[in-house]
Amino acid sequence: MSYQHTIGRKVYRFSDLKTLLAKASPQRSGDVLASLAAESYEERVAAQMALADVPLNRFLEEAIIPYESDEITRLIFDNHNVTSFKLINTLTVGEFRDWLLSDDTTLSVLQHVADGITPEMAAAVSKLMRNQDLVAVANKIEVVSQFRDTIGLKGHFSTRLQPNHPTDDPKGIAASMIDGLLLGSGDAVIGINPATDSLNEVGNLLILMDALRQQFDIPTQTCVLSHITTTMELIKNGLPVDLCFQSIGGTEKSNASFGISLALLDEAYDATLSLKRGSIGQNVMYFETGQGSELSANAHHGVDQQTCEARCYAVARRYKPLLVNTVVGFIGPEYLYDGKQITRAALEDHFCGKLLGLPMGADICYTNHAEADQDDMDNLLVLLGVAGCNFIMGVPGSDDIMLNYQSTSFHDAIYLRKVLGLRPAPEFEQWLIRQGITDENGNLNSKRNVELLQQMKTLWMK
Repeated sequence: MSYQHTIGRKVYRFSDLKTLLAKASPQRSGDVLASLAAESYEERVAAQMALADVPLNRFLEEAIIPYESDEITRLIFDNHNVTSFKLINTLTVGEFRDWLLSDDTTLSVLQHVADGITPEMAAAVSKLMRNQDLVAVANKIEVVSQFRDTIGLKGHFSTRLQPNHPTDDPKGIAASMIDGLLLGSGDAVIGINPATDSLNEVGNLLILMDALRQQFDIPTQTCVLSHITTTMELIKNGLPVDLCFQSIGGTEKSNASFGISLALLDEAYDATLSLKRGSIGQNVMYFETGQGSELSANAHHGVDQQTCEARCYAVARRYKPLLVNTVVGFIGPEYLYDGKQITRAALEDHFCGKLLGLPMGADICYTNHAEADQDDMDNLLVLLGVAGCNFIMGVPGSDDIMLNYQSTSFHDAIYLRKVLGLRPAPEFEQWLIRQGITDENGNLNSKRNVELLQQMKTLWMK
């Protein structure tokens, strides 16, 4: 089915839904690189106007990647909740935008309808929304997950303590962990990107983190972000695996480039769940995504990068994860050219993920060859905080010395909590107060932190 819209005397025609979605996307370098983007601002507006008139039902009739050739498409169609969809099944994409922004569409309504929204519907409506619309709707939505603490509650904001080291040196990692904990970071997870996927090295890092967690009775979870097959081997070997991590894509072919499939994810999910290591919940999966990964693997099937990204969330919600985050500017300016494109993509990803019922966080980041700087990240940090983002990264000095990119620091999280009146996860906050790291108002206790630092160094820096 083709689509069209007329501006003045010019008729803009779009051959199919896939093309319409791509042309309606706000400008980004990845879509230009893939020759999918609108050729002019006017064409983009025409596509957005045409998209606004498309009934939501159309997305259940026209698959943008064929059902027969892609298991993610089959997952989306086979798991669509018709009952939940009844609430919005008469709407067009434009009307859906207005419905989402309405004061009558409350948290409970959005939670009820989540399973009836497909990723393509979420991507489509996001293309019609201003940045403030994306923030306003996401702010309504609360998605809570639990393992050893509770993440995603309204008024709370968490961090992943990311103590990466270029050689996986235990002392360097331990130093970063201690630094982060004494600055109130780590309630989402203490998560290491290993420099190597060696089974022995990854196992040692798991043991290190779990020993620290147990020594100080910290109500959080740990994770080494190794490949899912490595994690499964660690589980077989009896290592202390809390969460199973995997980067995921929005097409079967892109997931194949990561060395995964839905069947493998099913197996890993069941294996991790069987450990029953969570104390208050059993959300055991952690997923990372990012716009452009499908194009970089030549696995996008002519679908724009933001719609591909939304399809990742269909994969993620199958496994009721504890954490999902978009690593928004990590791939580079080939996909998101500058601070403006990074900001827009992050708000889209966060909005789509939460709309689909996911506990969304963000790695607010950029590479040094992008047209972006830390001021752009500061702006995005506040926007995502207002939007109700579940968690961000806590990296020493905002500079990841292993992955070679710029992210957010422990101090950035302190800043956001102060200016927006947010608090850590409740269980973790009580631990910070019991340890004397912060007071009841979230203020750091500098004198006590010096004492704890010496205590931790004595135990962990030998």
